[in-house]
Amino acid sequence: MSSPDAFLGVTASFGGKRWQERLDVGAQAQALAMAQRYDLPDVVARVLAGRNVTLEQAETFLDPSLRDLMPDPSTLMDMDKATDRVVRAVQAGEQIAIFGDYDVDGATSAALLARFLTFVGLRPFIHIPDRLTEGYGPNIPAIEELKQRGATLLITVDCGSTSFEAFEAAAGLGLDVVTIDHHQVGVELPQVEALVNPNRQDDLSGQGNLAAVGVTFLFLVALNRALRGSGFYNGKPPNLLAWLDLVALGTVCDVVPLKGLNRAYVTKGLMVIRKRENQGLAALCDVARLNGPAAPYHLGFLIGPRINAGGRIGDAALGARLLLSSDRGEAQGIATELDRLNQERQAIEAIMLEEAELQVGRALVTSPDTAVIFAGADNWHPGIVGLIASRLKEAHRRPAFAIAWGENGQGTASGRSIPGVDLGAAVRAAVEEGILIKGGGHAMAAGLTVEREKLSDLEAFMDQRLAEDVQQKRQVDSLTVDGALTASGASLSLLETLEKAGPYGAGHSEPVFAFPSHKLRYADTVGSGHIRATIAGTDGTSLKAIAFRAADKPLGQALLAGRGNFMHFAGTLSIDYWQGNPKVQLRVIDAADPRKYR
Repeated sequence: MSSPDAFLGVTASFGGKRWQERLDVGAQAQALAMAQRYDLPDVVARVLAGRNVTLEQAETFLDPSLRDLMPDPSTLMDMDKATDRVVRAVQAGEQIAIFGDYDVDGATSAALLARFLTFVGLRPFIHIPDRLTEGYGPNIPAIEELKQRGATLLITVDCGSTSFEAFEAAAGLGLDVVTIDHHQVGVELPQVEALVNPNRQDDLSGQGNLAAVGVTFLFLVALNRALRGSGFYNGKPPNLLAWLDLVALGTVCDVVPLKGLNRAYVTKGLMVIRKRENQGLAALCDVARLNGPAAPYHLGFLIGPRINAGGRIGDAALGARLLLSSDRGEAQGIATELDRLNQERQAIEAIMLEEAELQVGRALVTSPDTAVIFAGADNWHPGIVGLIASRLKEAHRRPAFAIAWGENGQGTASGRSIPGVDLGAAVRAAVEEGILIKGGGHAMAAGLTVEREKLSDLEAFMDQRLAEDVQQKRQVDSLTVDGALTASGASLSLLETLEKAGPYGAGHSEPVFAFPSHKLRYADTVGSGHIRATIAGTDGTSLKAIAFRAADKPLGQALLAGRGNFMHFAGTLSIDYWQGNPKVQLRVIDAADPRKYR
């Protein structure tokens, strides 16, 4: 029995999903008006209307201006204090140390700041902590070493908002600290020269969606303005727009909403990346076998994981060194090493994931309604637990934690959440309750350290705090569809127009299209559990398709068993540049049997 509210009537697809029309009646009328006024394809207008773009906003939305969306950096709390202190350091030629995080956001933030400071004549050194021996954020031994190396000013990026003890030690050593961060924090803040973080509770700038690299860019805008106003530059000041490639990379990989300023950062940054002027990024694109113009998908799934691999299982500083390199040979060497580390990471991850799924499977048999799932082992690599948590979250549609237990009886854990369930707030509440040694994070991702004997307390606390939210968000597993297309309608020209409505990512989701009653001409397994397929419309036009990691799932099994049958397909479109020839490809997310929904 079909439902009038379900797209194509699909209420239970092969993936167990209900297909939902994205646009209500009002949004459909908005899309029609948009298509007529701006001469847009109907599906492009539907995509814009489905992302709350109004009729009046559409024209500027399709060509976002960084100038129009850029706020005055001084609206961020402590920005002027931070600028004043660093201006003094630049004018006096002080030794500045940069302390970053070991993920892509941290690496890009550190590299961006170092590029600017190098341009103005300083020789900053960068410290990225080792994930295993130092953990996240500033620590006293590292600060002591930086002071011994001659640093008089420490600038932390993508970390530091809760580093009370480390910054107290810095003050005792006479080392000034400026912090640039974006993580959620409580009312109490460490005592530093300046703490720039749009997620401070007393910050009213409205820029809390920025990644750390986006905040760092705003800081450099303010710093550049102050230096120019002081008459510092004898020649031309730096071209900050030329470094937007780093801002785009960090913004996409930190999965912040691609709205407003973030969207402009990524749109303009992708243009810079495509020029291949950054030797490190160009080398990484080559080893990742990226073909065609760089897109957010490439940054998030090809480039980002390789930079992260250094911080997960290798040298945490490799990513920042790569992004700063101006030597082609050095860049190629670092990129090759990161690619090797990424392959090693994939092998470790596969073993850990198999063990995690066995644990979770047993736990859900006895407690199927558990709101938050946990898995852990003594031999797990702490640098990979975040990836395991993410996979568990996706597979079981609920928040998940993966824990690497150490010999000291403490576990290092990463958690990932589902939309609408604030995991970071829950972790901070567990710290306040005395359940955790430390912890923090965002709504969608968090990290923590817990004693083994407190694990059951943590599980009970999370379940009690988040059960209602999780139950509400899991009630209906739906796939939101933007519109219907045919294989012949999925043209290169359509994708070029759709690209103008991007870039797509967190908070600005990639359009999902349904292909009604298309024939599955071919399907077979390829690579690591992917399904490659060909579908065709009633006019015989064919479209290449791929379903990632689907071979062992109901969707993949239905595709392999359904060769020659007609199906409703749903997925996203991309351009495949195999051997330099651009062709449209469908990334299959779901499929359904049309015979059930006549």
